[in-house]
Amino acid sequence: MDFNDILYHVDDGVGVITLNRPQQRNAQSWRMLEEIDKAFDLARTDTAVRVVIIRGSEGCFSAGHDLGTGEGSEFRAKIRDGGPLAYYDGFKRYNLDLLLKWRNFEKPTIALVEGWCIYAGWMLAACMDIVFAAREARFLAGFVEYMSIPWDIGARKAKELIFESRFITATEAHELGFVNRLYDPADLERETFAYARRVAENSAGVLRFAKLQINKAQDAAGFSHALEDSLGDYVAMMTLLGPGEMRTPDGKKMLAVDLANQGRRGQRHGQSRGDLDP
Repeated sequence: MDFNDILYHVDDGVGVITLNRPQQRNAQSWRMLEEIDKAFDLARTDTAVRVVIIRGSEGCFSAGHDLGTGEGSEFRAKIRDGGPLAYYDGFKRYNLDLLLKWRNFEKPTIALVEGWCIYAGWMLAACMDIVFAAREARFLAGFVEYMSIPWDIGARKAKELIFESRFITATEAHELGFVNRLYDPADLERETFAYARRVAENSAGVLRFAKLQINKAQDAAGFSHALEDSLGDYVAMMTLLGPGEMRTPDGKKMLAVDLANQGRRGQRHGQSRGDLDP
């Protein structure tokens, strides 16, 4: 199968999905998300694949949502042409339904995170079972469509980070429980693939039912229903506030992300330029 925005291959029992829009720092367009889903479908039906790793090309996991590149806008426009209900269905598919589908994927999944992991990058990493990160990786949480963040790091910390809009280091993400393991950049790929191959040695049936039970435990506490409800709040926010309040004046950036970048450069109250550049 040919892809435009990702790469997919199988390496000794491990399916590897690579986001491949390096010029856009692997920003996620709806076309890319459709291709990621097709890659997961290939991995699902391939009995040789026991584990799936998802990563970004050229040292960057994902800088977030595609906010208006040509190919991204063209793909969305085709869906919008179907009318408001078709567009809502598309919005829900690419911002919630597919991520829940990947969260419930029948085989173990691992996010290998380098560089930036911003907004939609966090969403994508969050719906994987395991997150391994380079020590230099940087994470930015926000009020996003797949709102797993209170579950990922706890409600109070989620409020703190989202209210302030602040990048966190991989070390802080690890301390908060979002990242499972940290590695030096030179070791990350080797150690992630070694772990994946150890997992692949386990019984496929045991892995599937163990994952199913753990996800059910989360769902018994309300995980999937909470994310469904949160998407409705996100759509209400978009409708009531509009892009004028959510984006920078030029419309090219999310305001909260721009504030976080200002903080990283030491341009916000009480923040000095630190070591947050990967």
